[in-house]
Amino acid sequence: MVDYHASNNQQSAGEVNAYMEQENDWDRDLLLDPAWEKQQRKTFTAWCNSHLRKAGTQIENIEQDFRDGLKLMLLLEVISGERLPKPERGKMRVHKINNVNKALDFIASKGVKLVSIGAEEIVDGNAKMTLGMIWTIILRFAIQDISVEETSAKEGLLLWCQRKTAPYKNVNVQNFHISWKDGLAFNALIHRHRPDLIDYDSLRKDDPVTNLNNAFEVAEKHLDIPKMLDAEDIVGTLRPDEKAIMTYVSCFYHAFSGAQKAETAANRICKVLAVNQENEQMMEDYEKLASDLLEWIRRTIPWLEDRTQEKTVNDMQAKQEDFRDYRTVHKPPKVQEKCQLEISFNTLQTKLRLSNRPAFMPSEGRMVSDINSAWHTLEGAEKGYEEWILSEIRRLERLEHLAEKFHQKAAIHESWTDGKEAMLTQKDYETSTLSEVKALLRKHEAFESDLAAHQDRVEQIAAIAQELNELDYYDAASVNARCQKICDQWDTLGTLTHNRKDSLERTEKQLESIDELYLEYAKRAAPFNNWMEGAMEDLQDMFIVHNIDEIQGLITAHEQFKATLPEANKEREAIQSIQAEVQKIAQSNGIKLSGANPYTTITPESIDNKWEKAMAMVPQRDKALQGELNKQNSNDTLRATFATQANAVGAYIQAKMEEIGRISIEMNGTLEDQLTHLKEYQQTIMSYMPEINKLEGHHQHIQEALIFDNQYTSYTMEHLRVGWEQLLTTIARTINEVENQILTRDAKGISQEQLYEYRASFNHFDKKRSGQMVSDDFRALLISTGNNLGDGEFNRIMGIVDPNGTGSVTFQAFIDFMSTETTDTDSADQVIASFKILAGDKVSCSDLGGNVAQSCPFHKRLWRHKRGHRGSLCGSSPQTRRSTASPAWRPTQDPTPLPAPSTICPSPPLCMERVTCRGGDARSPVPPFSLSPYLTTPFVLLFQGNAN
Repeated sequence: MVDYHASNNQQSAGEVNAYMEQENDWDRDLLLDPAWEKQQRKTFTAWCNSHLRKAGTQIENIEQDFRDGLKLMLLLEVISGERLPKPERGKMRVHKINNVNKALDFIASKGVKLVSIGAEEIVDGNAKMTLGMIWTIILRFAIQDISVEETSAKEGLLLWCQRKTAPYKNVNVQNFHISWKDGLAFNALIHRHRPDLIDYDSLRKDDPVTNLNNAFEVAEKHLDIPKMLDAEDIVGTLRPDEKAIMTYVSCFYHAFSGAQKAETAANRICKVLAVNQENEQMMEDYEKLASDLLEWIRRTIPWLEDRTQEKTVNDMQAKQEDFRDYRTVHKPPKVQEKCQLEISFNTLQTKLRLSNRPAFMPSEGRMVSDINSAWHTLEGAEKGYEEWILSEIRRLERLEHLAEKFHQKAAIHESWTDGKEAMLTQKDYETSTLSEVKALLRKHEAFESDLAAHQDRVEQIAAIAQELNELDYYDAASVNARCQKICDQWDTLGTLTHNRKDSLERTEKQLESIDELYLEYAKRAAPFNNWMEGAMEDLQDMFIVHNIDEIQGLITAHEQFKATLPEANKEREAIQSIQAEVQKIAQSNGIKLSGANPYTTITPESIDNKWEKAMAMVPQRDKALQGELNKQNSNDTLRATFATQANAVGAYIQAKMEEIGRISIEMNGTLEDQLTHLKEYQQTIMSYMPEINKLEGHHQHIQEALIFDNQYTSYTMEHLRVGWEQLLTTIARTINEVENQILTRDAKGISQEQLYEYRASFNHFDKKRSGQMVSDDFRALLISTGNNLGDGEFNRIMGIVDPNGTGSVTFQAFIDFMSTETTDTDSADQVIASFKILAGDKVSCSDLGGNVAQSCPFHKRLWRHKRGHRGSLCGSSPQTRRSTASPAWRPTQDPTPLPAPSTICPSPPLCMERVTCRGGDARSPVPPFSLSPYLTTPFVLLFQGNAN
């Protein structure tokens, strides 16, 4: 934002007041258009805040925030840059009026005539007066100083807008209301001064809201012009408020006109400064470039005049390569600099002449002529340096050829002699075998031939060294030293070769005698070593015996071995004497034995070590054998003790198992008597438990002693445990079976005689006597009872007695089945099915109802049963005995005898032949049928129990 503080105080007060009076129409008409008032509020508030924010504050409500006069005085100080009288800080009305008057007095001091604006109206928050006062301030400090072509204020601002927006299509600024309504004029002003901020060609005249918002946002973001208008208010008003538009446009004027003036003045000054700076820079560049070029020439000439000789061709070639780099890399840029220096000098002189400035005179020694002279000297040095390098390279190549030849032959010779002195001086023959010494002799003879062949190369090396000395080779000293070293080494190799041959021949004779002793030692040591290893293996052998006879055999064999030890010791001493003789010969002749006999790997030390180990193992073996003998005696005692107890326990278990089998088969007395007897028998068996525990203790000792066999008994602890557990299980299962038989008898009303018959039949067909009958034996049992079974019926029965599909039938399951088939008449369906069987399916369910059923005692019982808790006989689903709520019937007295067989029932359909009914007449034509074959005792009991 451009500062408005510098006001044009030269303008007369009369001109200001004349313009102000023209703009103060609002004072004569106290009514203000509401749309204009809204626009003025927003615009004036934003304009005030744009200045107040410099002081770190702002206003929210224009008529309220200026009432105390504090922010009004602060606003005037910011926009004028002057200090107003100190405000009063009191909160009373008089303080506020005094502050506002100070502000109004300051405005009047600037030549502004205030019409009808008093401090009281401002303090009272009169919006009309407050807006008028702010407009007066805007006119004085923001618009009054605008001047374009001798026009000022409003006309000058309008002319400035017309000039700036003239090139733009669809823009025709004629006033400060309608001309700005489509927003294109605002965008044109911004684009004219900052084309980088707005794409003017993309704007459309028929979209004023977008145009206005675009201009307002760009001005606020990039030009620091706060948004003082709302696009919707401008577009929605027939004629926008002129004062608001002028206030906003004046901000654009100050923002752009101030920047443009400053830019024009700066460009003019910069242009002049640029010319002067360019000339000065060219002078400085010339001086620097001339100094650098002369300094480079000064450093380069001594390098080109240096004639120091190098020692090798490579060093001279490196100099030649450096010179080549100088000619191709370093010098060309300097040639360019020299040329550029002359061009810059001429150009600078021309510019100074054209600008009427004195000619440029370089400092002393930096004239163009001085540079040309130095350059000529440089090129002369180049020519002499290049010729010297070529001549030196040719000279050094001749010397290096001879030196290379010398070093090549010397290197070959030194490579051959490398390690030869060490080879000739080593005394490997002192620790070698006879065959190795013979091989060393043959190898030495071959070396002597090779040594003679290298004599010519040594003479050639000496001749080349002499020639290099005569040609004054720079490194002649090192050549002479190397040649002398080769000659001295050659003489040394000749002496060492002769001495080594004598030593090898002497050692060969001494080793031949030692070899004979080695052979004898090997022939006697091998069998003796094998004998000791076998003896040690036997002494260390782990023995496993199971009885006293076996350990006695091992002790006898060990005593026989100990009897052979004295003779073995004599053989050991004789073998060791042979080795002592070998050591004696080696020490007397200075031979260092390697310690290895070529004919055997058995050493005297190993023989002594094995002998000592074997002798130490003998008493250990004695002790181990004696310990095992004692152990076997103890184990035999444990076997006998365990066997005695095991035989007694095994016989007891076997006897008791047989007794339990007999008890379960014999069935003496009632079931209660059998149960009592079995429980007493179980207590007797349990009282035998201490004997089992005692046997377990003996078995624990057997296990701790790792005894796995016992010739005194055929019983093992595992078998006895299984037998004992089986005995306990058998007696418990037998007791349980008797208890279940009692429960079954009581629940089904089965007599003791029937249970005896069932048990006898089951025992007969239980071939394995296991208490569980396989399916084939069970089929045979069923057939023996008179049942002719098909596969379907048998499978049904097996599903009842063996619901888990194990393939076997227990006695209890057999009893449950037999009681169900013969005595279970709890359900009506079973009773009806029984009658159908007897009547040959001639009796229907309907025949059992009515008065006929009530005329017979049997029928009465059935009818009561039908109406009782078990449900009806007809039409009801069958119920099993287990689901019946009532307990099984048990007779409390002897059953009533059946009527005489000769009596004829008066009710043929329901009475049986030869059975007398107790009431009712026959009402059915169905012929009577005979029931006498089926009236067994169990059937009668069952029928009476269910009927009652």
